[in-house]
Amino acid sequence: MLNKKEEISLSKFMTKILRHTPQEYGIVLESRDGSCPTAALLQAVRSRPKWKAVTMEEIEQVVRNSDKQRFEIIGDRIRARYGHSHQKLSYEPGQPPDVLYHGTNMFVLQEILAEGIRPMGRQYVHLSEGLHFASLAGQRRGQLVILAVDTRKAHEQGTQFYYAGNEVWLADEVPADCCSPLETALNP
Repeated sequence: MLNKKEEISLSKFMTKILRHTPQEYGIVLESRDGSCPTAALLQAVRSRPKWKAVTMEEIEQVVRNSDKQRFEIIGDRIRARYGHSHQKLSYEPGQPPDVLYHGTNMFVLQEILAEGIRPMGRQYVHLSEGLHFASLAGQRRGQLVILAVDTRKAHEQGTQFYYAGNEVWLADEVPADCCSPLETALNP
């Protein structure tokens, strides 16, 4: 059983492998859903001295306890649900709720309000059904700002939404006029 610090460290390592640099660790992700065999991930993790004794149960612990539910195990396969930078995964288009939320920071607010939300170094823009996940994502880099996204208006302008699971939605980009900052986020 991992302690909280070890769990966070292993989660970050798994994120690196499954979302950003799988090839560095000999992992080939299925292009359809970004998954790989759990046995292959376990072998890749164990290839590092720090993690040579990690067990499948500890990987399952990380998956189960991830605050953003980053990972998913289905049968004998594991995947990162979203956040990939190495290849663009395909997701089925879906019908999101009328409003989704995007967590960001005050530093980029004016740029977003002028140009919209873009994926930056990721393959998709990440949006959430609730404020919790938006807050987790946005508070990492400065003063938190939460944007409400009018999904109907965005869809009318050609934005396609994809459900990644666990309240997370993805889009290629979101037009600026579909985004509005929540007042409570600007005036805590």
